[in-house]
Amino acid sequence: MNSQEEPLIAHSRDAGIDNNDDDGHGHAEDGALGKQLDQFPGLFIWLLTFSAGISGLLFGYDTGVISATLVSIGTSLSGRPLSSLDKSIVTSCTSFFALLLSPFASILADSLGRKRVILGADCLFVVGAVVQALSSTVVSMVLGRSIVGAAVGAASFVVPLYIAELAPAAYRGRLVTMNVVFITLGQVIAYIVGWIFGEYASEATAWRWMVGLGALPAALQACILFLMPESPRWLVKAGQPAAARMVIERVSGGGPGLSRQVDVTLKNIEIEVREEEVARRLRNRNNGRSPWLDSFDELLRIRRNRRALAIACLLQGLQQLCGFNSLMYFSATIFTLLGFPTPTLTSLVVAITNFAFTLAALFLIDRVGRRRILLWSIPVMVSGLLLATYGFSFITLSSASAPDSPPEVPPTRSAAVLILFSIMIYVAGYAVGLGNVPWMQSELFALNVRSLGSGISTATNWGANFVVGLTFLLLMDALTPSWTFVLYAVVCVIGYYLIWSFYPETTGLSLEEAATLLEDDNWGVRRSPD
Repeated sequence: MNSQEEPLIAHSRDAGIDNNDDDGHGHAEDGALGKQLDQFPGLFIWLLTFSAGISGLLFGYDTGVISATLVSIGTSLSGRPLSSLDKSIVTSCTSFFALLLSPFASILADSLGRKRVILGADCLFVVGAVVQALSSTVVSMVLGRSIVGAAVGAASFVVPLYIAELAPAAYRGRLVTMNVVFITLGQVIAYIVGWIFGEYASEATAWRWMVGLGALPAALQACILFLMPESPRWLVKAGQPAAARMVIERVSGGGPGLSRQVDVTLKNIEIEVREEEVARRLRNRNNGRSPWLDSFDELLRIRRNRRALAIACLLQGLQQLCGFNSLMYFSATIFTLLGFPTPTLTSLVVAITNFAFTLAALFLIDRVGRRRILLWSIPVMVSGLLLATYGFSFITLSSASAPDSPPEVPPTRSAAVLILFSIMIYVAGYAVGLGNVPWMQSELFALNVRSLGSGISTATNWGANFVVGLTFLLLMDALTPSWTFVLYAVVCVIGYYLIWSFYPETTGLSLEEAATLLEDDNWGVRRSPD
């Protein structure tokens, strides 16, 4: 612990904040008891996870539907075919506005609550879907995609935070991964919808139905939200401990010792809130700044907070810079270039692979651990990327901006199948590890900076997503597909080294316990099983 932090914590203890129970036992025993009882989560927490996960479904649907839309849109916008730059802007504007909204959403989540931010995102999803469906120009399509981007930016930050703050410690990884399962399910649904409308609907209206249907899940979730509780940690911070107790009781399920578990969980939350409030007052007694600036200052001044932000931004940036969403956005374009007769249906194979291995991660993440599953899965991603590089070496493409034009060297069937297989390997490795672990970022942060830290790291995700979406087709044209995939493989190798060096294991720890790992001189890595 930093020397500057020690007197602050000591002062909080002097003020009557005792970290031990009345019977003399400390957090270690309480944590063990909590983990034992957490093995019996109730049905209620699963229902909440599924309800909140609708935002993930919308996130995934938006990611997948643009792939089918780009190959179906024809000359419907501005009376001309879309260029590579048009496609890149239409795709990347979503990421850009998600980048802008993520930090702002973190401020709203602290002041208004997690639920209200999800509700606001649902309203934006509906408006954005309608604007896209009615678009007649590239500019209006960009506007609709930008509104959806704002919704995705808010939802992608607040939903994992909401689930993590509700979930019992032993099940937190699994429940947060459920949000990623919904994202991949949304991608599968998007490709199925794209294929059905592409095959059986009028060319002039097919893509409009594809983007417009995104309004339905958002409207459904907006209705369900009125039945969902607020996060207990936010309720304690807002001065509503009785309401927080009721929520903890409902999500903890039944079983022996329930009252004891609820007392321990609520007390630990209250201790953390009070300690950090005392520390904030001592640090900022005379500066008169806004609470948001206080939180930002604490995020950067305190060592463990800085380290949490660095790790969360590393994982979120790597999740996008490895190139995965370029495949989701442009998979139909890639498979058109490779000569597959039904590119949207071929893309569905990739989406199903992503969904299947995300389901596998659902059962592995709390057993194998966050750190270890990343160290196992990233080499699989590198293997897939290098195999795709080899497959593309047999093909000389004319231009990614004109997928309907014949390649200079037509792809053989074996080369096309090899590339499809290599992409499936890459996607499988991504789905097990990088596809879900970064969204557990909230468990790294202390409560007083959890929203802000999660918001900034989510903005890092969308910033990297914006770069990848804007540059992928241009890199394919400038560097060739082979060198583009080599570039993504290099990013994965660098990310592997950084994860090995700095990312500690947090599996099975409460949010309060996980936040203390980064006080160690070695970033908590030596406590990891690897």
